[in-house]
Amino acid sequence: MLGETELPERVRALRGMGAVLPVLEGAPRCYLVGGAVRDLLLARAPVDVDITVEGDAAAVADRVAEALGGEVIVHERFGTATVTAGGVDAVNLARTRREAYPVPGALPEVEPAGLGEDLARRDFTINAIALALNGDRIGGLVDPHDGRGDLAAGLVRVLHERSFVDDPTRLLRAVRYAARLGFALEPTTESRLREAVASGTPAMVSGPRIRDELLDLLAEPEAPRAVGLLAELGIDRALHRDLSADSELVASAQLGAADTGADPVLVALAAMSVGRVGHGPDVAEPAAAAAVGPGASRGGAALAAWIDRLGLPAGARDDVVRAARRAPELTVELRRGLRPSQLRGLLDGEPAEALALALALGAPAEPVLEYVSRLRGTRLEITGADLIAAGLPESPALGRALDETLARKLDGEVGGREEQLRVALSVARGEA
Repeated sequence: MLGETELPERVRALRGMGAVLPVLEGAPRCYLVGGAVRDLLLARAPVDVDITVEGDAAAVADRVAEALGGEVIVHERFGTATVTAGGVDAVNLARTRREAYPVPGALPEVEPAGLGEDLARRDFTINAIALALNGDRIGGLVDPHDGRGDLAAGLVRVLHERSFVDDPTRLLRAVRYAARLGFALEPTTESRLREAVASGTPAMVSGPRIRDELLDLLAEPEAPRAVGLLAELGIDRALHRDLSADSELVASAQLGAADTGADPVLVALAAMSVGRVGHGPDVAEPAAAAAVGPGASRGGAALAAWIDRLGLPAGARDDVVRAARRAPELTVELRRGLRPSQLRGLLDGEPAEALALALALGAPAEPVLEYVSRLRGTRLEITGADLIAAGLPESPALGRALDETLARKLDGEVGGREEQLRVALSVARGEA
């Protein structure tokens, strides 16, 4: 872990910070806070640059934006502002504040306060360290909760006993940091987490807030480990009784995403949405269903409704639910000996997430990769216009003839353009 003497130089080396620091001279006291300080101490590259201001953060943001030739977005409710400028990572500025939660799971009510209270309101000790950016102690650390001690010990520790009750999204965040950093949950923190899970606190949070934290977790390089922790701690079933956080399945599905072009985050969510996962010749029914109807399980419909509640974009929502519903069925079908035309007919229209999840469930890789690499992009060299030019009237028969000709091409029964035209005309006239 880096010592204090090394930190000032590491701060100046952050992209754009060399231009930001001079602007902060003469401003109210400003501190680098949160994950940036944690990551600097761990000799990691910070993901976000967050600055807290003991004063008017919006005014400081204006000064920074003017110096960098950037723009400011102000969020008045929380006294925060974000500066964006070319060649500089986004800089987030916030007024030091205290928070109060009117009810568990609600967004906090905030009011100005000093740095001490601002650090005390944060989620974990390792994120409650500040580094001075101006004044007479640049580079000095403020660490009232011994976050450095927990960094050295490899522990994720909450700051107070109601932390998970006030903001249940911290349950997911604790798992995410533990997985990302390779840390353990401090024993008392783990006990409080389990108590919060057992009391149903995850259900008190809005779907979009759960979505943001869950997708961030699934986007981590160590997502499978994080998913395993969700299962171990019972957080998956607290989010929804039919979720199944199978770390091995998620890892396999995300590997399959690289071969199929699937979104690794969405395929991980789909993998968690498959209830009883079957391995071997008998694949069980999926837990998620795209719609309630004959054959759709009550649990599957409820889980699909929960996915709706997350507020995913419509296309992403449909891909997740369809992948969870169709992947087990595709796994069975892909084990049959299918002709290329049958394989394309089976997989056309399925989201890439369904293909990746089918691979994770044990579908043979060869037909899936054949579809992705060759069959999906195969086209005829003729169109309906060619058939009309050859004397056929417009009718649905033209489309059927083209489909049949494409199937024969996929199966290696039809060659180049002239043969395709001859076969399509023959099929359209009912001669074949």
